[in-house]
Amino acid sequence: MAQQQNKLKLYSYWISSCSWRIRIALNLKGLQYQYIPVNLLKGEHFSPEFQRLNPIGYVPVLVDGDIVVSDSFAIFMYLEEKYPQIPLLPPDLPKKALNIQAANIVSSSIQPLQNLAVLKYIEEKTSPDEIIPWAKFHIEKGFAALEKLLKDHAGRYATGDEVSMADVFLAPQIFNGIKRFNVDMAKFPLLTRLNEAYSELPEFQKATPENQPDAPLA
Repeated sequence: MAQQQNKLKLYSYWISSCSWRIRIALNLKGLQYQYIPVNLLKGEHFSPEFQRLNPIGYVPVLVDGDIVVSDSFAIFMYLEEKYPQIPLLPPDLPKKALNIQAANIVSSSIQPLQNLAVLKYIEEKTSPDEIIPWAKFHIEKGFAALEKLLKDHAGRYATGDEVSMADVFLAPQIFNGIKRFNVDMAKFPLLTRLNEAYSELPEFQKATPENQPDAPLA
């Protein structure tokens, strides 16, 4: 790979699954980046400095020289265009469409319904007891759809034997479903198998929350 001229900056939060996706993508592409933590629990995403980068106040944000890109889906597509040396979208059009569809289920139909802002709203409008059932319902609905979508296409990974966009989006979501929301993965054998495959990849391991500089000390 040609020498990377400008070191990328990634505004990230250790446990944010959206940030996690981009950390995986950067690792898979072999791109060096500066990690800039944004503590969501302390409200640092509401600061004027951060909102100049992303007016809606979400992580991640990628800064590449003079270019600022927010939203993990947009950042992924930017990286794929700007740094194509190690592609994460297959050239085969049907397989590319399948990857985008799977990633979109995660980024549009699952994750937004379990993010911190939504869960806080659910807690305030109903009760803390409703948080886990709400999140599990939407996660399991999405997981069931992904099982059906990928069952005839999966190989070692989600859409074949090469790691691709779908895997980048799936790995953090499966982890959160298991660890944060107690989803019974016995109902999702394909996703369970994929999760085991991801755990063996160093690029995925390096991106996990506990390996980030802003992760709380145990």
